[in-house]
Amino acid sequence: MSQRVCVMGVAGAGKTVVGSLLARALGVAYLDGDDVHPEENKRRMAQGIPLDDDDRRGWLATIAARLAAARQTGTGLVVSCSALKRAYRDVLRSADADLRFVHLTGDRALIAQRLSQRVGHYMPASLLESQLATLEPPAPDERAWTLDVAGSPESLVQQIVTRLAT
Repeated sequence: MSQRVCVMGVAGAGKTVVGSLLARALGVAYLDGDDVHPEENKRRMAQGIPLDDDDRRGWLATIAARLAAARQTGTGLVVSCSALKRAYRDVLRSADADLRFVHLTGDRALIAQRLSQRVGHYMPASLLESQLATLEPPAPDERAWTLDVAGSPESLVQQIVTRLAT
């Protein structure tokens, strides 16, 4: 059975780049959590308004449904999703108990720089502080892998592929 992986972290950590490269390396489908946000969530973020738990509820349910379908059919799936709180990760884990989380983290200045250089995305750099304040790093019992984003996306993907193989 193929594995399902959630690449998580704050905005600007590189979830989309690493997640899409990982899916390609594993030969599985990729779901960018940004693509399934309701339009109202995108509008709020574009206006610099942080999302709250209620805003994220339906979005997480949509991602969880995709994970559950992949698990049920025995297919692999890589998802990029901020999954900032344990409660959010619990929703995703409820769809797939074997879901593996990869937490991309790094220096605040590096992530802020990446966000400031991002073009054409609805998430403004101004929301980084609220994301960092909301972030509950995965606890040891969550079996998540934490990787520093200072390395290249390709090296991060290689680390993940190697760990998945063991």
